[in-house]
Amino acid sequence: MSRRNGAPIAPAPEKDVAPPPVDLSQDKQARLLSSEAGHFSLVRALHLADFITELNGFCGVMSVFSSLRYCIGDPNDHTNLYLALSFIPLGLFFDFMDGKVARWRKKASLMGQELDSLADLISFGVSPAAAAFSMGFRTPVDHLLLSFFILCGLTRLARFNVTVAMLPKDGSGKSKYFEGTPIPMSLGLVSIMGYWVWNGWTHGDIPMGTWGTGAWWEVHPVVGMFVVHGCLMVSKTIHIPKP
Repeated sequence: MSRRNGAPIAPAPEKDVAPPPVDLSQDKQARLLSSEAGHFSLVRALHLADFITELNGFCGVMSVFSSLRYCIGDPNDHTNLYLALSFIPLGLFFDFMDGKVARWRKKASLMGQELDSLADLISFGVSPAAAAFSMGFRTPVDHLLLSFFILCGLTRLARFNVTVAMLPKDGSGKSKYFEGTPIPMSLGLVSIMGYWVWNGWTHGDIPMGTWGTGAWWEVHPVVGMFVVHGCLMVSKTIHIPKP
């Protein structure tokens, strides 16, 4: 294009633009994960923080198995039910530790982010619902509402993975807040269930009993706690400051 007087416009001098910083640890991990050869390339690609995240998922799986063991055992022996509830806060410990180790070693990765979300879904979504089922939430409507809780957790974690890069950051690069309540806050439900087990309020003695007993829509009204928590997790307007 030229100026109105016909004189050509001199091109603007090019400026030296520094290339964006490259995370070499992520680049190395991506190359290992995409490699077609090499024994145990997947294991070698994992960082120390990723192995700690796997321990979080292990706790969730063990919680589910403990709930299943309780279901096939003596309903008056609550040992396996206590184990099922105890593995969940242990998973939270590993959930905290993987982030601390990743920041300490300065080795965060997309692989770690996905592992963290999947482990959280098992430990704080599936396992509390399995514990609720094992202690007596066993009507078809109970199952639907517990499934709603799990799916809300699944959706919340997927949304976090998609939007985490767009959330406001603090000086250290961490997101300033969570959108919706974090899924580990299901530990509040776990604490309530632990209190009920301690008092022997399981099966037919679950607080508030059932509504519509004998009907197709029979339900334990206290399962509404899971529904409320599920709705809070997927809320767009609730912002929880990050610690």
